[in-house]
Amino acid sequence: MITDYLYLHAANQREKAFLVYGETEINYGQMAAMVSAYARRLRGLGVCAGSRVAILCGNRPAFLVAWFAVSELGAVTVPLNVGLMGEGLRYTLRQSEAEILLVEPELYQAKRGDIDELGDRLRKEMIEPDMETPPLKQVDRCLRDREPEPLSANSILYTSGTTGLPKGAVLPHQAYVSAGIDMVRSLEVNADDRIMVFLPLFHANPQMYAVTSTLTAGATLVLLPKFSASRFFDDAVAYGATGFTFVGTVLSILEKQHAGACRGHGLKWCVGGGAPERVWREVQSRYGIRVHELYGMTETGGWVTMNTLNETRMGSVGRPRKGVEIAIRDPEGRVLPVGEKGEITAATSVEGMFFTGYWNNPESTAATLKQGWLYTGDRGYLDEDGYLYFDGRVKELIRRGGEMIAPSEIEQHLLKHPAVRDCAVMGVPDEIMGEELKAVIVAAQPVEPGALRDFLAGRIAGYMIPRFFAFVDEIPKTETQKIKRHELARIAADAIDTRLAAQHQKRLVG
Repeated sequence: MITDYLYLHAANQREKAFLVYGETEINYGQMAAMVSAYARRLRGLGVCAGSRVAILCGNRPAFLVAWFAVSELGAVTVPLNVGLMGEGLRYTLRQSEAEILLVEPELYQAKRGDIDELGDRLRKEMIEPDMETPPLKQVDRCLRDREPEPLSANSILYTSGTTGLPKGAVLPHQAYVSAGIDMVRSLEVNADDRIMVFLPLFHANPQMYAVTSTLTAGATLVLLPKFSASRFFDDAVAYGATGFTFVGTVLSILEKQHAGACRGHGLKWCVGGGAPERVWREVQSRYGIRVHELYGMTETGGWVTMNTLNETRMGSVGRPRKGVEIAIRDPEGRVLPVGEKGEITAATSVEGMFFTGYWNNPESTAATLKQGWLYTGDRGYLDEDGYLYFDGRVKELIRRGGEMIAPSEIEQHLLKHPAVRDCAVMGVPDEIMGEELKAVIVAAQPVEPGALRDFLAGRIAGYMIPRFFAFVDEIPKTETQKIKRHELARIAADAIDTRLAAQHQKRLVG
């Protein structure tokens, strides 16, 4: 278990800083005591092995205290996207069969109507400031009823599905242990590293790339509430950061925000996925930060290929992780030769490295795990030296700023507007976000894009609201009424950019 590393370092280097958050520094000994105390509190609330415990919390020490304490009891953490609202939030809580929700009071007040609609079956426990205050006395490690098996569930992480309903990927304890060991090996992380995290902790990226490697190496985690491009290098200097995790959006924004050379910092490396080759080159040459581009997904335990310290090929997403095999397949499942594009599939010889299945969703599990191989739904190809190159998605999901978005979920809500007769949502390339969202509308009556955006606000998360709107006479569909998404770009070339429209309106008012 990953918490075994916490208690190991608490015994061997108690005073070493584990977590830095603003002006607060928490050492390994203090963190272990806080986790022990909260585990006892949760056990008093009836949490035990196998219980599902949802966490609705932003980037703060309490998230880690809660996650580790739940793990200590052998229970299962369900980290929730803090942007969820409406049916998306209710569905996730119901589908996960969460028994208790640990929630920040501010978030509870904002989402109270959705949460309380679930009734008494979901108990609520507020995340209070005392969770982040180290006990005055040493608290011994909480004794578990039984030791969790490496293949038993640690967390259920929800990812969007092509049906619009999110799927809960079950990650076992071994997936986190393997992630920590492999990330430390690949990046040569050591106890002197200070890993900066600003991506949401409910994502697999910071969990698998930063938290586990920090615990494995006995390093220090620098936790920021959110990403700030303007303060990025100032924060890095102030906290003595040596590395950070990213999604492609982060590097693109940094490259634009800081146009010249910037080397007055201690950052040596960054790791993540989605770095365009041009941005990759600029980050390394201007900032002196080594980019470790990788490829993976929540289901693969974080990643399956990476450009490591010793093996890097710019433009690729790296060679397979130790214990992983990659094969490119055609639509019939046949393995394709070097250089040919097809679906990326992966297999591992390390039991428990990948997810074990989708929670209460055997159909989706069977469609993803086939005869020992994990079908990613993404396209790519291998070169003669075994480096993988990513070439887009086979599935319909749209990746906007690191968030995987199912267009059908947005479409379902747009169709509820009386002025929308039919619609389709597509991704369009964007240098900053990777992809932006465009809604293609068949209108039953005249309607402004701004009105449609306002209609969606409060019904779906902000990152899911389309930026572009185009109006057409008909949505191209198959005989079975499935949207021909590949034809949308051709028929909906002209679109209204609501961001530019809003900026223009602001100038007029000003």
